[in-house]
Amino acid sequence: IGICLFVMDSCLLCLIFSLVTGVAKCIEDDHRVNGTHHHDYCILGAGPAGLQMGYFLSKAKRDHIILERNSGPGSFFHKYPRHRKLISINKIHTGRQNREFNLRHDWNSLLSDKPELLFRQVSRDFYPPADAFPRYLSMYEMELGLRVQYGVDIRRIRAVVASSGRRYVLTDQHAKEYTCSVLLVATGLWVPQEVDFVGSDLVEGYESISTNSEDYKNQAVLILGKGNSAFETAQSILGHASRVHMVSRSPVRLAWQTHYVGDLRAVNNELIDTYQLKSLDGLVEASLERIVIVQQKEDGRRKSNKVSEKKGQLFVTINKYMRNQSENNKSDVTAEDLLGYHIDNFSMRKPYDRVIRCLGFRFNFSIFDRPYRSRFAKLFDDAMMVTPNTVVHLATCVLNKRLRHSGCVSVRAVHHLLEQRHHRTPWPSTPLSTTQLLSAILKRVGEASGPYQMFEILGDVILLRGSYCQYVEEFPLQALPQFSSLSGHEVSEHGLVILVMQYGKKKIDYLGAGRAVTDWSKAWKSNFLHPVLYYYDTLPTEMKRRPHGWPLPRPKAIHHMVEDFLTEWDGPISHIQPLRRFLEHCVNTDLRAFYAESCFRLSLTHRMPPLFCRQGYLKQQGIAQKNKGIHFHFTQPASGEQHADTSSASAAFPNYIAQAGASMSSGLKLDL
Repeated sequence: IGICLFVMDSCLLCLIFSLVTGVAKCIEDDHRVNGTHHHDYCILGAGPAGLQMGYFLSKAKRDHIILERNSGPGSFFHKYPRHRKLISINKIHTGRQNREFNLRHDWNSLLSDKPELLFRQVSRDFYPPADAFPRYLSMYEMELGLRVQYGVDIRRIRAVVASSGRRYVLTDQHAKEYTCSVLLVATGLWVPQEVDFVGSDLVEGYESISTNSEDYKNQAVLILGKGNSAFETAQSILGHASRVHMVSRSPVRLAWQTHYVGDLRAVNNELIDTYQLKSLDGLVEASLERIVIVQQKEDGRRKSNKVSEKKGQLFVTINKYMRNQSENNKSDVTAEDLLGYHIDNFSMRKPYDRVIRCLGFRFNFSIFDRPYRSRFAKLFDDAMMVTPNTVVHLATCVLNKRLRHSGCVSVRAVHHLLEQRHHRTPWPSTPLSTTQLLSAILKRVGEASGPYQMFEILGDVILLRGSYCQYVEEFPLQALPQFSSLSGHEVSEHGLVILVMQYGKKKIDYLGAGRAVTDWSKAWKSNFLHPVLYYYDTLPTEMKRRPHGWPLPRPKAIHHMVEDFLTEWDGPISHIQPLRRFLEHCVNTDLRAFYAESCFRLSLTHRMPPLFCRQGYLKQQGIAQKNKGIHFHFTQPASGEQHADTSSASAAFPNYIAQAGASMSSGLKLDL
């Protein structure tokens, strides 16, 4: 299961899951060393990330503690989003009973071994109320008996190097200390983002504004920012404010265009309608560092015969027009300092009653000791590096596009990394006979939630071993060069195949005619989410040299499965046959399925029958034909045979597929 922690709120909250780790291993059995509480793992924060990691550590029977400064889990959601509606979808009715498939459309539930422990138990709304999320987290914690200690406010974190290795010392508000070998910071982004400019003291913050729309009656409001928190605020006051303007450096990024759920969602974009239909509201682009918010000095030099300006109204100008640059108090200005005096059609020349800052949130680095703080901040901005003795930030979703493509992995992937690094437990894998590979891939692309939601971030790695292979699910693509050391699996001379979900790279009109590709022979032109398979004969070692916009380096061969309107990718001609031919090229083996009669004939006439016959018919397995109707199925492998469940997809194709006449995979490109 992939995106187990995909919870977005209306203020573009992105739940950051940060990992601080050293090479030290705890060697004491006693949890109190010199009066200090010691654990192998300390999790800071009892939000969704912290509780999810707590579940995995409990399941693995690892010594850990979750420290939360508030009295209950998910305290962020008691206040945010301010207008109390989440934008993480809660689609209950999918028409399917497959739990893995349903998690593709459930962005709130956490993972557990209890199938009924889902978010739908506390809310059935498609866009749930924010208050439901802490209730769900409380239920999750109590049902699973997670080890959470509330009322612990960690004020300081420092690293200590001892003879046994590096440790992290956490000090709370009562000067009590906790030490650990591995520290997981799951506090999220909760410090309001601010921009320093002249007049910023006149601006109200999203964290403290009134949520009563009546308080904005007939007021002109300027909102700084164009993210979900900004549009959420604008939408709540549209019916009462006289006009609402929004300003930021960049144009609006619409989620349905960027395919990033942290960008502006349609549920919050009513102001775009009123802007484009010319109903007093509007969007402006300007650098916030250059603007100045001022209250005009009351003198006789400026009188407006068009509008009577109210006392205390705020004006917007640009710092280069401020004449008295040496004055500390620049809120005291005259008409000549205002941009409207110089440019009579300046878009923000009219005064505002309120200016509201809605710029999202940032991570709080202040709890780290100063030398370690700068190191953590640097790695927070850099690409994800998974190496010992470093700070590794791992997130489910981030505001910054660059970070989203470098550091996002599921909490379960973080746990697998920890298990391999500290306990030498290899990343879970499924052994498959090569003849089962096609069915396994079709099953994953049809139901897997991790690669589907975290496209181009998590991918399935298939290690080819000749007559069999190992299937490794949901590995972070950015860490692919360190695959062997992080997963505990070696790449053989047969190479590997990586399954990734990705969108097309061509900019198109996503609502225009011709936006979708349906011809399987042009699958590489697919624009919407679709599976892509990369074949490498050796493990890629350099991610920086990958082509622009690609999630992976240039492969030996690549195959695109043509986009599917139903996102099922089960068409015999459009999807299955081209995929089979690509896999046959990768493994250099005939992967077709045969009836027992055909296997018998081929065994008599060929020195080396097809692999399916060797692994099936010759071991008393195969495809049965009954009552004139054709029933395709795999029988159970013989005892000791490496296998996996392939009941949901068949590798056999009816005879009419031959009419397609394709001799090569539609998405196969060998001359890259």
